[in-house]
Amino acid sequence: MNKQKSWRSANIVRAILIVALSAACAVGAYEFVRSQANSGGGGNGSSSSSANSPNSDVPPFTTANVGDCLTWDIGDDGNVSHFSQTDCATDHRFEISARENLATYPSSEFGPKAEAPDLERQAQLREELCTAPTVEYLQGRYDPSGRYTIAPILPPPASWAAGDRTMLCGVQVTNDKGQAALISGKATDQDQARIAQAGQCVAVDAENRTHIVPCEEDHSYEVTSVVDLQNVFPQGTPSTEDQDQHLKTVCTNAALEYIGGDDALYNSTLSPFWTTVTTNSWIGGTHTVNCALFKANRDGKFSALKGSAKGQFTIDGAPPPPQPSRNPLRTPAANPR
Repeated sequence: MNKQKSWRSANIVRAILIVALSAACAVGAYEFVRSQANSGGGGNGSSSSSANSPNSDVPPFTTANVGDCLTWDIGDDGNVSHFSQTDCATDHRFEISARENLATYPSSEFGPKAEAPDLERQAQLREELCTAPTVEYLQGRYDPSGRYTIAPILPPPASWAAGDRTMLCGVQVTNDKGQAALISGKATDQDQARIAQAGQCVAVDAENRTHIVPCEEDHSYEVTSVVDLQNVFPQGTPSTEDQDQHLKTVCTNAALEYIGGDDALYNSTLSPFWTTVTTNSWIGGTHTVNCALFKANRDGKFSALKGSAKGQFTIDGAPPPPQPSRNPLRTPAANPR
């Protein structure tokens, strides 16, 4: 594949990836809601399911305030325990952006004898009560396609039955299981990009969701580096063309260094690939991108890679085909007489 065709294929695949990242974000939040409900919790967050554990610590739920961070343990069976407040600089799973008292909600929907809202109503409450104050809490910097999702958590069932109508709004990062992952640092201080680290492999599934997987499993691309574009474009949002112009060189060099030189890259039949940042995502706080290696199939989509590009690997189940010999990149100097 020549360079122009390779870059054209990369652009097509990158368009697919933008959809994939957006889909992954949206589905991840829903999966978290569903998984917590199935584990027996009464709400959209871990505090609800934490009440099922004898070690649950309810006071932090009722006393934690905006700007505080919460954490909990998740067992292999999905059950939650040791719900507690913690320093945001340390590992945590949830950062509070707003507190809402559902008892003040118009009508008697959340009265003394009311049942906790079901998943559909919780999703509505997230949009009605959590989204605006969370974006304000993040100082207007929120990328809906980024690593953070906005979520509400409700009191444990016993507390709800006793009349507690507190709902905590906040941000979290969900993993492939739909669970809140451990993160550190205040959200306002973090880049919001959904990226993988160099050496990690990423699969894009049939629903266009992205997953970091072992490179020994089928994957769509292998990450060669992480690039912070804010250092390159400090004055404002760069166009896609400006990003491409910069990343074409940066990611090609990253691929050469990662795989072991020009001959290794040529014989791998893989191509350099990079993600870019949309205007809305840039404004929302996403400024870093991935350089990677991939192989486009005949449909212009990702081929299935298996194994690391640094060693033996297959493309759609077969090793890379032998490539024709090339003229040396640099002609050796004539021997002196």
